[in-house]
Amino acid sequence: MPNTLQLHRVMATNPEKVYRAFIEPDALASWLPPFGFTCTVHALEAKVGGKHQLSFRNFTTGESHSFGGEYLELVAGERLVYTDKFDDPNLPGEMTVTVTLKAVSCGTELTVEQRGVPDLIPPEACYLGWQESLRKLAQLVEPDINH
Repeated sequence: MPNTLQLHRVMATNPEKVYRAFIEPDALASWLPPFGFTCTVHALEAKVGGKHQLSFRNFTTGESHSFGGEYLELVAGERLVYTDKFDDPNLPGEMTVTVTLKAVSCGTELTVEQRGVPDLIPPEACYLGWQESLRKLAQLVEPDINH
Protein backbone atom coordinates (compact mmCIF):
# COMPACT_ATOMS: atom_id res chain seq x y z
CA MET A 1 0.00 0.00 0.00
CA PRO A 2 1.67 3.27 -1.09
CA ASN A 3 2.52 5.71 1.70
CA THR A 4 1.64 9.36 2.27
CA LEU A 5 4.18 11.70 3.86
CA GLN A 6 3.47 15.07 5.44
CA LEU A 7 6.10 17.69 6.24
CA HIS A 8 5.87 21.12 7.83
CA ARG A 9 8.39 23.95 8.20
CA VAL A 10 8.44 27.68 8.85
CA MET A 11 11.02 29.58 6.82
CA ALA A 12 12.22 33.11 7.52
CA THR A 13 11.45 34.50 4.06
CA ASN A 14 8.47 35.41 1.91
CA PRO A 15 6.27 32.86 0.11
CA GLU A 16 7.21 34.17 -3.35
CA LYS A 17 10.88 33.34 -2.81
CA VAL A 18 10.06 29.81 -1.61
CA TYR A 19 7.72 29.33 -4.59
CA ARG A 20 10.47 30.39 -7.02
CA ALA A 21 12.78 27.76 -5.50
CA PHE A 22 10.31 25.10 -6.68
CA ILE A 23 9.97 26.34 -10.27
CA GLU A 24 13.41 27.68 -11.26
CA PRO A 25 15.58 24.80 -12.56
CA ASP A 26 18.93 25.92 -11.10
CA ALA A 27 17.34 26.65 -7.71
CA LEU A 28 15.52 23.29 -7.64
CA ALA A 29 18.71 21.43 -8.56
CA SER A 30 20.56 23.13 -5.69
CA TRP A 31 18.22 22.08 -2.88
CA LEU A 32 16.01 19.13 -3.87
CA PRO A 33 18.53 16.27 -3.85
CA PRO A 34 19.32 14.95 -0.36
CA PHE A 35 22.89 15.16 0.93
CA GLY A 36 25.24 12.98 -1.10
CA PHE A 37 23.30 13.40 -4.35
CA THR A 38 23.53 15.76 -7.29
CA CYS A 39 20.57 16.74 -9.45
CA THR A 40 20.19 17.37 -13.16
CA VAL A 41 17.03 19.09 -14.36
CA HIS A 42 16.38 17.76 -17.86
CA ALA A 43 13.10 19.63 -18.33
CA LEU A 44 10.97 21.98 -16.26
CA GLU A 45 7.97 23.72 -17.78
CA ALA A 46 6.29 25.43 -14.81
CA LYS A 47 2.74 25.76 -16.10
CA VAL A 48 -0.39 23.69 -15.66
CA GLY A 49 0.05 20.69 -17.93
CA GLY A 50 3.79 21.38 -18.19
CA LYS A 51 6.25 18.56 -17.63
CA HIS A 52 9.33 18.16 -15.47
CA GLN A 53 12.08 15.54 -15.69
CA LEU A 54 14.97 15.24 -13.22
CA SER A 55 17.63 12.76 -12.21
CA PHE A 56 19.48 12.30 -8.93
CA ARG A 57 23.00 10.85 -8.97
CA ASN A 58 24.52 9.19 -5.93
CA PHE A 59 27.89 10.96 -5.66
CA THR A 60 29.50 7.96 -3.92
CA THR A 61 28.42 5.20 -6.32
CA GLY A 62 27.75 7.21 -9.47
CA GLU A 63 24.40 5.47 -9.90
CA SER A 64 21.44 7.60 -10.80
CA HIS A 65 17.66 7.41 -10.94
CA SER A 66 15.33 9.61 -12.88
CA PHE A 67 11.77 10.71 -12.39
CA GLY A 68 9.33 13.20 -13.79
CA GLY A 69 5.76 14.25 -13.99
CA GLU A 70 3.29 16.98 -14.72
CA TYR A 71 2.23 20.22 -13.03
CA LEU A 72 -1.44 20.04 -12.06
CA GLU A 73 -1.81 23.35 -10.21
CA LEU A 74 0.39 26.44 -9.85
CA VAL A 75 -0.64 29.47 -7.81
CA ALA A 76 2.32 31.84 -7.49
CA GLY A 77 3.45 32.24 -3.89
CA GLU A 78 0.71 29.93 -2.57
CA ARG A 79 0.46 26.42 -3.96
CA LEU A 80 1.98 23.84 -6.29
CA VAL A 81 0.58 20.42 -7.12
CA TYR A 82 2.55 18.09 -9.35
CA THR A 83 3.00 14.41 -10.07
CA ASP A 84 6.19 12.38 -9.92
CA LYS A 85 6.82 8.95 -11.38
CA PHE A 86 10.10 7.04 -11.25
CA ASP A 87 11.45 5.76 -14.56
CA ASP A 88 12.50 2.56 -12.75
CA PRO A 89 9.80 -0.13 -13.29
CA ASN A 90 10.64 -1.52 -9.83
CA LEU A 91 9.19 1.68 -8.32
CA PRO A 92 5.73 1.69 -9.88
CA GLY A 93 2.91 4.15 -9.42
CA GLU A 94 2.48 7.86 -9.56
CA MET A 95 3.04 10.18 -6.61
CA THR A 96 1.25 13.48 -6.13
CA VAL A 97 3.05 16.27 -4.29
CA THR A 98 1.11 19.21 -2.87
CA VAL A 99 3.10 22.20 -1.61
CA THR A 100 1.23 24.91 0.30
CA LEU A 101 2.79 28.24 1.23
CA LYS A 102 1.26 30.68 3.67
CA ALA A 103 2.61 34.04 4.80
CA VAL A 104 2.98 34.14 8.59
CA SER A 105 4.31 36.76 11.01
CA CYS A 106 7.92 35.53 10.78
CA GLY A 107 8.03 34.32 7.19
CA THR A 108 6.41 31.44 5.34
CA GLU A 109 4.67 28.34 6.61
CA LEU A 110 5.44 25.48 4.22
CA THR A 111 3.54 22.20 4.13
CA VAL A 112 4.37 19.34 1.79
CA GLU A 113 2.22 16.28 1.24
CA GLN A 114 3.59 13.45 -0.89
CA ARG A 115 0.98 10.80 -1.72
CA GLY A 116 1.61 7.44 -3.36
CA VAL A 117 5.23 6.83 -2.32
CA PRO A 118 6.11 3.36 -3.71
CA ASP A 119 6.14 0.47 -1.25
CA LEU A 120 9.84 -0.27 -1.89
CA ILE A 121 10.84 3.11 -0.42
CA PRO A 122 10.80 2.98 3.40
CA PRO A 123 8.79 5.98 4.70
CA GLU A 124 11.52 6.83 7.23
CA ALA A 125 14.12 7.03 4.42
CA CYS A 126 11.80 9.30 2.46
CA TYR A 127 11.29 11.53 5.51
CA LEU A 128 15.05 11.68 6.05
CA GLY A 129 15.60 12.75 2.45
CA TRP A 130 12.88 15.42 2.64
CA GLN A 131 14.29 16.75 5.93
CA GLU A 132 17.70 17.17 4.31
CA SER A 133 16.18 18.78 1.22
CA LEU A 134 14.11 21.22 3.28
CA ARG A 135 17.22 22.18 5.26
CA LYS A 136 18.97 22.96 1.97
CA LEU A 137 15.88 24.88 0.80
CA ALA A 138 16.03 27.07 3.92
CA GLN A 139 19.74 27.74 3.28
CA LEU A 140 18.85 28.92 -0.22
CA VAL A 141 15.81 31.09 0.50
CA GLU A 142 16.42 32.54 3.98
CA PRO A 143 19.50 34.69 3.31
CA ASP A 144 18.39 38.19 2.33
CA ILE A 145 21.22 39.32 0.06
CA ASN A 146 20.45 42.66 -1.58
CA HIS A 147 23.76 43.64 -3.14
